[in-house]
Amino acid sequence: MYPESLKNLIESFKLLPGIGEKTAERLAFYLINEDVEKTDFFAESIKNAKEKIKRCSICNSITDKDICDICSNDLREKNVLCVVEDPKSIFLFEKVGTYHGEYHVIDGLISPLDGVDPDDIGLEKLIKRIQKNKYKEIIIAVKPSIEGETTALYIKKIMEGMNIKVTRIASGIPIGTDIEYIDTMTLERALNDRKEIE
Repeated sequence: MYPESLKNLIESFKLLPGIGEKTAERLAFYLINEDVEKTDFFAESIKNAKEKIKRCSICNSITDKDICDICSNDLREKNVLCVVEDPKSIFLFEKVGTYHGEYHVIDGLISPLDGVDPDDIGLEKLIKRIQKNKYKEIIIAVKPSIEGETTALYIKKIMEGMNIKVTRIASGIPIGTDIEYIDTMTLERALNDRKEIE
């Protein structure tokens, strides 16, 4: 019932995560009613992001340069490395603004049930980087799931004998959440990672 070009635009929006038929239609109609300058900017931004964004040659995060701004920043702490599962996590940590060390992005998490082995997530690049630099601490900041636990334990195991402290970010009960709605794994982590009230 829609013109072909509008139908294609709606279908394109539906390719995005969390966008269903109605939202795709609303977005498409919004765009066709906007002025040409705005829609040209929108289209150009998508094209530029796709063409220019690549992986940093050091930390594996996303950047539009060979080396990202964090890796090229000499003011970062060079003896602490935070291992995350995707580039988005880095931006979340940077928004908080309390961590000033370096980062390394692995390509997902180990998941034998899904056929994802340690070789599939780029751990060899991480190990080479750790061996090359003099890190005192490696912080593993991956999601608290079975896959996250497996990945954290595997990284800890392959770093045995390197004389580097390996830590994991604490996870527990979010503020404002009723305990009855907390899953058992989160509750267990919260109990194990408890701290003395100061």
